[in-house]
Amino acid sequence: MAKYDHDLITIGAGSGGVRASRVAAADHGKRVAIVENLRTGGTCVMRGCVPKKLLVYGAHFAHDFEDSAGYGWTPGEPGFDWSKLIANKNAELDRLEGIYHGLLSNAGVTEIDGTGRLADAHTVEVGGKNYTAETILVATGGWPSLPDVPGIEHAVTSNEALDLAKLPKHIVIVGGGYIAVEFAGIFNGLGAEVHEVIRADNVLRGFDEDVRQTLRREMEKKGIRIHDGTQVKGIDPRDGGYTIHFDNGESMDTDLVMYATGRAPNSQGIGLEHVGIETNKKGAIAVDKYSRTSVDNIYAIGDVTDRMNLTPVAIEEAMAFVKTVYGGEPTAMDYANVPSAVFSQPPIGTVGLTEEQAREQGQVDVYESSFRPMKYTLSGRDESSMMKLIVDRKTDRVLGCHMVGVDAAEIIQGIGIALKCGATKAQFDATVGIHPTAAEEFVTLRQKRPEVAD
Repeated sequence: MAKYDHDLITIGAGSGGVRASRVAAADHGKRVAIVENLRTGGTCVMRGCVPKKLLVYGAHFAHDFEDSAGYGWTPGEPGFDWSKLIANKNAELDRLEGIYHGLLSNAGVTEIDGTGRLADAHTVEVGGKNYTAETILVATGGWPSLPDVPGIEHAVTSNEALDLAKLPKHIVIVGGGYIAVEFAGIFNGLGAEVHEVIRADNVLRGFDEDVRQTLRREMEKKGIRIHDGTQVKGIDPRDGGYTIHFDNGESMDTDLVMYATGRAPNSQGIGLEHVGIETNKKGAIAVDKYSRTSVDNIYAIGDVTDRMNLTPVAIEEAMAFVKTVYGGEPTAMDYANVPSAVFSQPPIGTVGLTEEQAREQGQVDVYESSFRPMKYTLSGRDESSMMKLIVDRKTDRVLGCHMVGVDAAEIIQGIGIALKCGATKAQFDATVGIHPTAAEEFVTLRQKRPEVAD
């Protein structure tokens, strides 16, 4: 008789949890159960990347209709139906969730609905019932965090912004990270007046400085108002909307206040304290390079560990977990040169080191180019793209690639392969470009940027 009900119980059915559970069951024959208290698919598929990008696509059509005139089209006055976009988006999410349920079922994974809590090192309690497992994997993701501001209960987060009953005509978005700038682009593209409020001097703290400056300039061209060095002191309801108060003494009336000031590991209320699992001050579960927690048979992956909060990273961590625990192949996730994107308008693609990070390691050469995308030469749209290469002067190895502009995410994916292979600037230069494309700029950058003082 088996000692435990299952070989593996996964708490959290997001991208990482589903992948680990499915592969453990299908490829290694393990008895697996997965516990979820919301929708199968997790943040990315249900409350993040996927629905958000569908809204980004929707917002782009406003510019596309305008640009078509330069190509000989005579567009009529387009109409927009927010409720139809949201309904179609929700139908797609339902379809995707069905696929996830099918993948788990076909792999033989048991789905358990409810909130999983650790009762002991081998027991997960769900709705008053205990389930035991030899190994437990925590993959509960993250959740939007809100500051302690008077009236904060009137604000929405990215979760609610994806399902608003109606499109606001005026919105204040608090925060300067990637979620904030993405939603600023969405609402701006759909016709709302957008104000973005940030404590810092610019958006996207932690990104390459030229990326930050380029994106801000392009956002402001589109009419997005960025209020830097500003903090919210309170939010008051008013007829049909809200009044938001700032620390400079000014106030603003708006239809909607959205907070995108960060996400926190979703680690509260799942019993970590019952088994002695260590967390840091942000609540992130502490793990070793193999995703093992301070309890030997309990592992954690994804945003709840707050290492590199990207869906493809969580999936790779899941695969490393399965190889380590069930494949006899201890595997650690490699976090170097992971490409990422921000679906702002225009979008950002980035891989490798920022210029600041690279200069901390030694002398570098910087190659940069700004230009108007060919798509806009006939339409006349005033939007620029920026591309940047950062090269180690001693070894000629390319340390970082950054792009702001049309198709940035699609282009950077391929560049990420080159950096993963340790490509040099000479190898970039020896690569024949595809003409006419924006991507060819990365292999035709020849002029170094003038030196800056150390």
